[in-house]
Amino acid sequence: MKNRLFLFVVVISTLCLQSVAQPARQLVQVIVSPNKADWTYEKGQQAEFTISVLRDNVPLKGIEVRYSVGPEKMTLWDEGIIKLDKEFTTVKAKRFNEPGFLQCSASVVVEGKTYSSYAIVGFSPNEIEPTTTLPADFEEFWENAKGELAKVPIRPVMTLLPERCTDKVDVYHVSIDNIKGKIYGILSKPKSDGKYPAILHVPGAGVRPYYGDSWSAEKGVITFQIGIHGIPVNLPQHVYDNLRAGALDGYQTANLDDKDNYYFKRVYLGCVRAVDFIESLDSFNGEDIAVTGGSQGGALSIITAALDSRIKYLAAIYPALSDLTGYLHDRAGGWPHMFLNEFTNKPEKIETSKYYDVVNFARFVKVPGWYTWGYNDNVCPPTSMYSAYNVITAPKELHLFPETQHWTFPEQQQQKNEWLFKQLLK
Repeated sequence: MKNRLFLFVVVISTLCLQSVAQPARQLVQVIVSPNKADWTYEKGQQAEFTISVLRDNVPLKGIEVRYSVGPEKMTLWDEGIIKLDKEFTTVKAKRFNEPGFLQCSASVVVEGKTYSSYAIVGFSPNEIEPTTTLPADFEEFWENAKGELAKVPIRPVMTLLPERCTDKVDVYHVSIDNIKGKIYGILSKPKSDGKYPAILHVPGAGVRPYYGDSWSAEKGVITFQIGIHGIPVNLPQHVYDNLRAGALDGYQTANLDDKDNYYFKRVYLGCVRAVDFIESLDSFNGEDIAVTGGSQGGALSIITAALDSRIKYLAAIYPALSDLTGYLHDRAGGWPHMFLNEFTNKPEKIETSKYYDVVNFARFVKVPGWYTWGYNDNVCPPTSMYSAYNVITAPKELHLFPETQHWTFPEQQQQKNEWLFKQLLK
């Protein structure tokens, strides 16, 4: 009974760590709806938005709505106040003449509290091109880095976690040597003898413990869920809270002015090292490895697939770190929005970013990929994600859920899992 309860906790924790929870419903709902069902227009068209306000599912009238319209994360085109004399009002935007995304936001004040919402619509998004450029020595840089990693023995240390094991799955806390320091993770593998495919779970941004993916392991897949910060992933929560508020605060831009020592170099190579570890397992079938994650993990999924030919499939949810230089070209850039403020816009930082931008890894992806995101994502703007997606020449499928922000519906997670199992459990 105890193990079953823990497995339930693990499944829920895994789903939560892969995607941010949907926001709780509020007393008053502001609804912004575009006049195209798929939220997608051709460049040069005009979008029209309907704004309504509901309380107890009944439209409110006689209140003021403050609205604004403009390209996502850029200077507003229009803003104003409209009184709701009927059940809805409309706002018509001017023509959007370039491939990209336009946001209409609305807010109301009811009984002293502000309620707001927005809708972001796309204009010929499949024509969006990246702003970042590919360094001439990009491939050489990463081949040399992988060569350095190859000289470091894996030295795996596997510690059985009996309290997390089930009657079908063994669970281990794992440490392996990386280019600098270590990579830690949770390995879940079927107890039954046999050879199995594997899934590498790469993490979203932050500092936290991990619990592994025993749910997939019970279906006959080895899973390895890693952290990226070189610290064990089974420590008390307060340890991660302190690190997040202290030593690891702002890790995303640490040493950004030096491509050889930028924080993410060790992270990207750590993902390759995780593949090394999977390959070393006796129970691995020697052929089939998929990589998956959301946000920072979506980025790492694409990056790992590009760096390591042993990856056969990838599933990326709203990938971060995409087209980071967008802000330098008057459009949205990807998380962590490092060039949004002028004080970080230094030539050496911009140059370093090109070696770590998902766009430049996406150019080298050669394996089938499953992708999903929403137009309303205000953490990983869709302009940035399309910049990466559009340069991928490998087989790919994009599953759009336009209204989602930086979270997923359960149906998205289900579709992703079904796609992965279809590839791995043929």
